[in-house]
Amino acid sequence: MSIFIDEDTEVLVQGITGREAREKVPEMMEYGTSVAAGVTPGKGGQEVGGVPVYDTVREALREHPEIDTSLVYVPPFAAKEAVYEALENGIKKLNVITERIPTRDAWRIYQKVRQEEATMVGPTSVGVITPGECKLGPIGGNDPGSVYQPGKVGVISKSGGMTTETAWVIRQAGYGISTAAGLGGDVIAGTTFEDALKMFEEDEETEAVVMFGELGGTYEEKAAELLEKGGFTKPLVAYITGKFTEDMPNKKYGHAGAIIRGGRGKPSNKEKRLREAGAEVPDVHHRIGEKLDKVL
Repeated sequence: MSIFIDEDTEVLVQGITGREAREKVPEMMEYGTSVAAGVTPGKGGQEVGGVPVYDTVREALREHPEIDTSLVYVPPFAAKEAVYEALENGIKKLNVITERIPTRDAWRIYQKVRQEEATMVGPTSVGVITPGECKLGPIGGNDPGSVYQPGKVGVISKSGGMTTETAWVIRQAGYGISTAAGLGGDVIAGTTFEDALKMFEEDEETEAVVMFGELGGTYEEKAAELLEKGGFTKPLVAYITGKFTEDMPNKKYGHAGAIIRGGRGKPSNKEKRLREAGAEVPDVHHRIGEKLDKVL
């Protein structure tokens, strides 16, 4: 089973004529993703990998009413308007790949998504994959099947590259993936760890979740609170990277959201809260499989 996307997902790619989207759309389609249309203002009438391009989301939906998901590949300055356009035309699921969106725009996007009761993964997402069914964005590269096999372990990660690395460790331990999502590492996340865990809680086929967290912010602590309140009852394995930074203050690391203020956002504090809440927290990344063996 899956969360967010499945074999029936119909995708619109906003910014499809850009370099990165042109490269990734064929990979997605080869994997089996149904990419119905693309949108780039002023480029209507073109095609990308056989996918028709329209000037507006409204035009694309008029010709392809089956579309239910938007993959946003537009430049940072255009991201807010692109998300607004998708939402205002009734698309309720979005995956935003765009990086470096201004924080003020990201906050407005977040508010608009909540107002429209929609779901957005990103920004700064590496994509989402439900193995054997559908993938959005660059997640898994051009050979996702070498890492992502169907199974019953969900994966959620702040880090793009470590989403796939975590899935690889899980596969090496003999387990498959229900859905893996790169949530992005920005200060403002469309889907938080807490949000994703609630989705996995409702998925009958997901038996456990692996979470890859980082220094900075409080999304991991919010996940711990969810466990303590009984909002997520399945086994959770949580690895938190960046502990070395606690001995090297006043430096910049990682994503835009990797900010430590006082004790807030420290990896050691995140680990402590998650352990107290009942999560399994390995000391090193390659021992995630051992923790899965323990809980499954």
